[in-house]
Amino acid sequence: MLNTAFARLSKGLMALALCACAAGPALAQGTKVAYVATERLMTDSKLAKLADAKIEAEFSKRDKAIKDQVESYKSALAAFEKSMAGMSEADRGKRTRELRDMELDIQRKRREFGEDLNQRRNEERAIIAQRASKIIERIALDEGIDIVLQDVAFYSSRADITDKILKELDK
Repeated sequence: MLNTAFARLSKGLMALALCACAAGPALAQGTKVAYVATERLMTDSKLAKLADAKIEAEFSKRDKAIKDQVESYKSALAAFEKSMAGMSEADRGKRTRELRDMELDIQRKRREFGEDLNQRRNEERAIIAQRASKIIERIALDEGIDIVLQDVAFYSSRADITDKILKELDK
């Protein structure tokens, strides 16, 4: 779910690792395994930081507009509560509906904002994942690594090639 490129790579490599281990100690002893912390690639790389800044700039106006609308709603609600006692039943009902509509509009805008923001983040992460996948494959071939894993319960720092991937990704 983090990104499909890494997910496919991870599943395939995990299957390969299991096959290698099941094939016997002789094969497993000669198998070189490495680990990549994919979340670090998505947060620590220069590419990820640039993407975050780009997304922030893209969505800041919309975020501010929603915050302004929330403040407007709060002010209108406070004014309504102060003047509610002197209003007729019809005016109170009309104003209550208007405030409810404002609140629903804010909720809808927040939901759409969150969905759009997540979609943009996923698009940018997919670009990073695609580039990282190619780099991982190239480094694995260059260094004779048979299996590259991600999202594991335990790994030794000797097997971690994340810094190498980050360095190449930041070029």
